[in-house]
Amino acid sequence: AALACKLLTLRLTSSPPRLRHSLVAMERVQTLVVGAGVVGLACARALARSGREVVVVEAAGSIGMGTSSRNSEVVHAGIYYPDGSLKARHCVRGAAQLLDFCRERGVAHRVCGKLIVATSESQHGDLAKVAEHARRNGVHLRPISREEARELEPEVECTSALHSPGTAIVDSHGFMEALLADAQAAGAALALRTRVRPGGRLLPGGGVVVEAASVCGGEERPFQLLAQEVINCAGLSAPRVARALGLPAGEVPVAHFCKGNYYALQGAGRPFNGLVYPVPEKNTSGLGVHATVDLAGQVRFGPDVQWLPSEAPDGAPAPDQAAYGGCTQATAALYGVDVRRAEGFYEAVRRYWPGLPDGSLAADYSGIRAKLSARGEPASDFVVAAHRPGPRMRSGVVSLFGIESPGLTSSLSLADEVLRRLGETPE
Repeated sequence: AALACKLLTLRLTSSPPRLRHSLVAMERVQTLVVGAGVVGLACARALARSGREVVVVEAAGSIGMGTSSRNSEVVHAGIYYPDGSLKARHCVRGAAQLLDFCRERGVAHRVCGKLIVATSESQHGDLAKVAEHARRNGVHLRPISREEARELEPEVECTSALHSPGTAIVDSHGFMEALLADAQAAGAALALRTRVRPGGRLLPGGGVVVEAASVCGGEERPFQLLAQEVINCAGLSAPRVARALGLPAGEVPVAHFCKGNYYALQGAGRPFNGLVYPVPEKNTSGLGVHATVDLAGQVRFGPDVQWLPSEAPDGAPAPDQAAYGGCTQATAALYGVDVRRAEGFYEAVRRYWPGLPDGSLAADYSGIRAKLSARGEPASDFVVAAHRPGPRMRSGVVSLFGIESPGLTSSLSLADEVLRRLGETPE
């Protein structure tokens, strides 16, 4: 592609500091993807393989620096989401697509299974509701007794459980690297440290004028792009990017930010073979503090639920601005894990693992969920919204809002959804 020749495309395997990367002012491109997280890369891959000229811009200095690299790396089965919702549909379909992709491309993963455990008889009714809900989503869970659960996970204490044999874990960064490689092989170009600025607009005759800037040697260099279509996969910043592209305020949802902290198990071996989840607590924004095991065998517990203000006080950057490393101190403060929160973790984990030793939880990392529902409101669904200047036009902006969990699992299916919104039939 002509524009790709005028870009300094940055490949993950070769990005020495001396490189300079910027976009030539007021170039034209067919498809601009904003955000090089897992969903943005999946969309870039699908769009480039459909024959489009694709450019991906990413505000951070590497791919997948936001939510995509700050999660449990679980390939979810699709158990909990409302039947008929985009989360349920894309999670179930996306899980199968992701595992097929990993097998074909040699991306590290493991189908380890998962237990959902009741720790008292009062939770048995809730456990049965989880199984019925999963069934409506097309996911089979096997009810098992306490004795059967302990055959799978001898350290677990429960009164009954559900077994999800198909739940898996994946090397999320290896997955993103493979998506990027496919996209680049199909002609897509990647520009890092490049952000969308306010001032864009949808043209009445079709196309989108995008105001952007690349950081080079500490200097920000503004430029304009005329894109036939823009795919907004900016994660936490998706509402901010939508406004910057000139979308009407009434078509852009309000962002809410919910932080989840993780603690790593140290000095206590590996108590679990697979994943262990409690019965979801009612009226919360998460699934409870659960146990995950990564591909290296490290056990972690989390995430908890910590709501953040949408706007930071005293002129500090908002969470979606600080999250991607543009402000080093703000980013460190945002993602820092408060060791004092461990007290709640000990209490939660010991309900299903009474053997958790004192002092064995070490603050590890945190992630931020892009939510469209505020604290105390029912959980929102994914939103995939097409914005066009005219009813018969295919060009314009497709925005993906509220892509929290199960976004990683759903990424390939969401990319197919974007193709459909553009009038294409996925492969």
